[in-house]
Amino acid sequence: MAGLTHSLRLSALDQAVTASGELFKQSRQHDQRCRLPRSQRVMVRAALEGPDLSVVVNGLKLPNPFVIGSGPPGTNYTVMKRAFDEGWGGVIAKTVSLDSSKVVNVTPRYARLKASAVAGTKAEVIGWQNIELISDRPFETMLAEMKQLKEEYPDRILIASIMEEYNRDAWEEIIERVEETGVDAFEINFSCPHGMPERKMGMAMGQDCSVLGEVCGWINAKATIPVWAKMTPNITDITQPARTALNAGCEGVAAINTITSVMGINLDTLRPEPCVEGYSTPGGYSSKAVRPIALAKVMSIAQMMKAEFPGQDKSLSGIGGVETGNHAAEFILLGASTVQVCTGVMLHGYGHVKHLCTELQAFMDKHGFTSIEDFRGASLEYFTTHADLVQRQKEATENKKKVRKGLASDKDWTGEGFVKETETMVSN
Repeated sequence: MAGLTHSLRLSALDQAVTASGELFKQSRQHDQRCRLPRSQRVMVRAALEGPDLSVVVNGLKLPNPFVIGSGPPGTNYTVMKRAFDEGWGGVIAKTVSLDSSKVVNVTPRYARLKASAVAGTKAEVIGWQNIELISDRPFETMLAEMKQLKEEYPDRILIASIMEEYNRDAWEEIIERVEETGVDAFEINFSCPHGMPERKMGMAMGQDCSVLGEVCGWINAKATIPVWAKMTPNITDITQPARTALNAGCEGVAAINTITSVMGINLDTLRPEPCVEGYSTPGGYSSKAVRPIALAKVMSIAQMMKAEFPGQDKSLSGIGGVETGNHAAEFILLGASTVQVCTGVMLHGYGHVKHLCTELQAFMDKHGFTSIEDFRGASLEYFTTHADLVQRQKEATENKKKVRKGLASDKDWTGEGFVKETETMVSN
């Protein structure tokens, strides 16, 4: 909830970066640098080289806007620790629920869409479908591992993704127990498009604004840390559930989760992919092919938030096909404070965050931006209606006709303005 401050965590991070930065500046000797933990060295290096990538979102300070999205890259202690060590700004753990015994995954559960390969090159993966469910690990195990991570990385941002059925007691229990681990915020999974909706969870809630509003009310009445609602793109107007969640007390929204899809049909076997014992089910589509759709959804939410929640500490986390720093810049230009990456980590690894940061800083250098806030939302003003585009083009055409070089006819000469009129027809 917005009423809880995170000044102690912000102070700890500020002190760590300041102290570490001074140590780094005092000497470039390798042995001195190595006295710092690896994760802290990454933060210090970023602070000393190039534009400032740090962001403050709902009172949480991140060293950069790149966040591990909920999914396989945040499925256990080992991989989340790796993410922090490599320098990710934050980590969202894989979604948990109270009873993991109801969660049974199948294999294979992924399918890829590849672009046509150029001769001699490897075909590029542009689309990714999954039919994977939320965490199938025991709830108590995930709690213990999140607690351990926060003890070892007290100044880094760990967000718990949670999901439950339409049951207030269950929501209150999961919130209370997860908060005890020390996590910094919640992301509520109202958007998983496969498996869970069969139990009236995930996307089934996110598509029903009346249920969504009620459940968000329960959550925010109980939670004492920031709450983000993760939006489904599988809806006509994504601003409606986003508005509902924010009005019900959520500090932010995240968009988008995966898009309902069928990856394809094997034309030899006539069976769908991914194929499990000859059968399949529609799944969630991600990777770079979804980015244009995600950008449109984020733009719509950002415009709504700008108009209806001005001056409020409401945040937007952009998700969808981010694999480069320039991709991230697009989401930030449309109003996102953070950018989540999930499939991109599965394709490129945890170390890819270094490339993301370098590329984003190069973009900022090019335009003279020194901080994320310098350009966040800067492109929103350039979106309008089609009718307005027609009018703008009409006016521009008319203005071009008015601005002519020289006089159109001898009858246009005047005695009073003769000298200036002559100058308009001189070429040098």
